[in-house]
Amino acid sequence: MKGFIFSKFEPSDKNQSPFEKMLDIFTQLLTYTSGDVAEALQWLTELDKEYQVSDNEYGIGDFIEDLRSKGYIQENPENGNISITSKTEQTIRKRALEEIFGKLKKSTIGDHNIRKSGMGDELNAETRPYEFGDPLEQIDMTASIRNAQINHGIEAFSMQQDDLEIQETDFKTQTSTALMIDISHSMILYGEDRITPAKKVAMALSELITTRYPKDTLDIIVFGNDAWQIEIKDLPYLQVGPFHTNTVAGLELAMDILRRRRNPNKQIFMITDGKPTCLKQGKQYYKNSFGLDRKILNRTLNLAAQCKKLKIPITTFMVATDPWLQQFVKEFTETNNGKAFFSGTDKLGQFLFYDFESGKRKTL
Repeated sequence: MKGFIFSKFEPSDKNQSPFEKMLDIFTQLLTYTSGDVAEALQWLTELDKEYQVSDNEYGIGDFIEDLRSKGYIQENPENGNISITSKTEQTIRKRALEEIFGKLKKSTIGDHNIRKSGMGDELNAETRPYEFGDPLEQIDMTASIRNAQINHGIEAFSMQQDDLEIQETDFKTQTSTALMIDISHSMILYGEDRITPAKKVAMALSELITTRYPKDTLDIIVFGNDAWQIEIKDLPYLQVGPFHTNTVAGLELAMDILRRRRNPNKQIFMITDGKPTCLKQGKQYYKNSFGLDRKILNRTLNLAAQCKKLKIPITTFMVATDPWLQQFVKEFTETNNGKAFFSGTDKLGQFLFYDFESGKRKTL
């Protein structure tokens, strides 16, 4: 009879030093505090009171001193303010990537991970008969010898062209991605923090692209009443503002950026939690937060259609599951011939990374 045995949880970080353990917590807190070191250290001190993060040998003060000496924080000599360094910014991105990919390895969510074979740079498990012109280094010798034995026998062993099998490869495309992040006020309303998961995903995606796909490009756009581009190093400091949702401005900026990119494959990822509620007409803003405004909606759908003509698919990650929003997302997605995920904050990273990785594999 099968059953479950429950035992006390034992952390797997026994080999970590006290500094590394605290650094894990500290980088998480920095994401929530938008890079505010003082606030993150205050939170760490409160957590220490309740969960005994430190001990008699290594205290919070020792940790702060190590942060300084190891180059994770710096102090402004003029006003005494403490800020994080570029080393910390990269550490936060790396840990976000590890956190999300750790979940991916354990997850069974793979419905959108479609692999297609081609003349590429990564071997897969599939084979096919040899064709004239195939590179010799891709010959699957084990399968070819087996075929020769079956076809000609062991005693009079010989290998013919018909016995040869080629191991298939996957081709990873070069892609230009524009990642749009909604920073309207609703991203922190209704008792749910939606901006922090969005930041984590953006940091993880940027670290993945810069380290694993250096020929790719990633442009990050935030949109509220207006839209503007931010640098990767600015992600830990990203905050929600008292803004409406000007999806049109975000799409226009993304299209403008992607037009200048030379990669043959272009795409837009959009993380949002609501409907478009704002347009800019000259210097004035046209706003309507009460339901779907036809004027705003038509402009948004027109841009979705333009992206389709430019062969720029849009993948929308809706981090809210309100049923009445699904109709808007469905219409927007059908207009662009793109994709949409109603992911919630807990599955956002998994959905985005599976979709990104599956899109990297194309047939030549």
